[in-house]
Amino acid sequence: MRVALIQQRAEVDKGANVRRALVAFEEAARGGAEVIAFAELAFERFHPQTPATGDPLTLAETIPGPTTEQFSRKARELGVVVILNLYERDGARAFDSSPVIDADGSLLGTTRMIHITDYPCFHEQGYYVPGDTGAPVYDTRAGRIGVAICYDRHYPEYMRALALGGADLVVVPQAGALDEWPEGLYEAEMRVAAFQNGYFVALCNRVGQEDCLTFAGESFVCAPDGAVTTRAARLEEAILFADVDLRSADASHARQLFLKHRRPELYPSWFEAR
Repeated sequence: MRVALIQQRAEVDKGANVRRALVAFEEAARGGAEVIAFAELAFERFHPQTPATGDPLTLAETIPGPTTEQFSRKARELGVVVILNLYERDGARAFDSSPVIDADGSLLGTTRMIHITDYPCFHEQGYYVPGDTGAPVYDTRAGRIGVAICYDRHYPEYMRALALGGADLVVVPQAGALDEWPEGLYEAEMRVAAFQNGYFVALCNRVGQEDCLTFAGESFVCAPDGAVTTRAARLEEAILFADVDLRSADASHARQLFLKHRRPELYPSWFEAR
């Protein structure tokens, strides 16, 4: 199976960003992609760079809504699974959300980021509330896919939950800044998650200079053995293709050993007093 990660900069005009993304979507599909993923808030500037003012809900959209409708039509036309990431409005609440659209254009569900951070240039708590969808895994035409949105990837328990849900591929929509983490950690964290949990990880990052952040790009895919199989350029727009054999996850150390030897009966007491 071929996965495509669309690493695209976001300009101020959201409509123009969506149109460019649809063109890239078609290019990725022509390149043989069966699963296409976009970065965190791929179609708009990264709002949490600045503290929220006024009513940030005016920046958000519903799911389903205008953006998902456009991509659902394109997914159905091209027969491709697509994972988006949008600033979602649901009544008086807003979420950082990833709708998952199957190859027939149907909206299978939406993963909402459940851990919300707040520090300089990532003032997310003023924009999002913690997600309430858990860690779903979607049965798509291309395979079983889970989503870990940006900050959620730092939580081993969340990444393990996707494995226990049967994910063969975990897509990570990311807003990662240039040199944000110590050398090597950006990839190493996801390599370890893939190795410990026995699935492929496809991280799709933002790219480009914005208000107070320069997003790095460098999207990548790693296999269940922890090896990075392909990566995109730094600071450049790109469509990154990766050929993955999801069946190979069954032979991983995680599925053959680690997951079988878990001791979940011990775990609750470790967290009771925390």
